[in-house]
Parts: sequence; structure tokens; C-alpha cells
Amino acid sequence: MGRPAEAKVLLADDDVALSTTLSDYLSRDGFSVTTVHDGASATKLALSGEYQLAVLDVMMPELHGIEALQRIRETSSLPIIILTSRGGDADRILGLEVGADDYVAKPCMPRELAARIRAIIRRVQRPEHRPAVSVSGFAMWTERRQVELHGQPLALTSSQFNVLEVLLRNAGRTVSKQDICEQALGRPYTRFDRSIDVHVSRLRAKLGAHGRLIHTVSKRGYQLEKD
Repeated sequence: MGRPAEAKVLLADDDVALSTTLSDYLSRDGFSVTTVHDGASATKLALSGEYQLAVLDVMMPELHGIEALQRIRETSSLPIIILTSRGGDADRILGLEVGADDYVAKPCMPRELAARIRAIIRRVQRPEHRPAVSVSGFAMWTERRQVELHGQPLALTSSQFNVLEVLLRNAGRTVSKQDICEQALGRPYTRFDRSIDVHVSRLRAKLGAHGRLIHTVSKRGYQLEKD
């Protein structure tokens, strides 16, 4: 049981010493790690289809981490964690808006990064035998990680898919940000964490006119309208 064996992770950070420390820890923890030190190389490898997840530092030469993330998201839904400076709220929010699945603040503990990686890969690869969720015009196949709205496929990031899954499974009921964070992102919700708000905002944008189905319940959380 536990982490997927030899999951391939791309680690991009221009801090060579930190990259080595993180890579060594992740390798000992059962991951196959490739390290690069600039955004252009990270983008090329992330789009190769060889990796299960990428970790991108925001501050990198040749191509800024956010720019690399934008280019990757044009054609790929590869799960991505961004590394930001502690207190870099603007970078975190922008990264999530562009399509990052999660973020980790630097300096970070290798154990924390490994835990975040495991949580995301488990959600993406977990075998499930539950029937598809079908509510309010949505049809979701959790095993295949596919979702349609009125028969049209939706292109979502891993975290957006997970947030939508929580809302669909609780359609008609208010779900707290704490519950969404724990169930969708696999980590506790903290007081000043805006990740859920950003993911919901991006979900609404991708749903177009149907974004109105997701209601904000003041001081409580979010609710997906049940037909």
C-alpha cells in the first residue's frame, strides 16, 4: 500500500543545492526524479508525456515559472505543484489561476513536498469502482478522470476535477472550504488559504454560463445547485 512505485516526477528549480536535496529525498521516498534548472527545459520535458507530475519553482531563468505553467496548460493537464517564496501570496494565487494544482512555500521541508506529490498522484491514479456521478447536467467518470457537461467534455486540471467531484457528490448541500480542501487537495484548510476560492473561480470560468450552478454560501463554503 502507499505511494505509487517509481512515479516519475519532474523537478524544476534554479537553486541547484535545493534541487539536489529535494531530489535525493524524493528518490529515497520511491520517486523517479528528473531535475532541470530553467523554465524552458521544464516546459519541454513536462510536455513529453513521460511524467506523472511536475514541480515548478516560480523564479527561474529563461522562462519564468508562471510562464512555463501557462505554456504547459495550453495542451496538458499534467498535475503541477508550484514552489513559491514564503509570503509570496500573489505568485500562489496567480499560479492557481493559471492552472497549478497546488503550491508549496519555500523554504520547504522535503517531507512536505513528498506528501503533497503523493496526495496528488494517488488522486489521479487511484482505482475506483463507483458508478459515474450524474447530476445537474454533469456526468463524471472518476476512474477515467473524465467529466462532461451536457455531453461536452470539460478540460480540467487535477485539482479542479477533485473540487468539482466533491461539489457534485454533495449537490444541493453546502460544503465547507475545510472539507473541500481536505477531500480535494488532501491537506488541511488554513485560515488565510485562498486555494479553494481560486479553484472554484477557475471552475466557474470553464463552465461558462453554467458557472452560476456553483453558489457561494457566505462564511460557510460552496454549494452546487441540484436539478
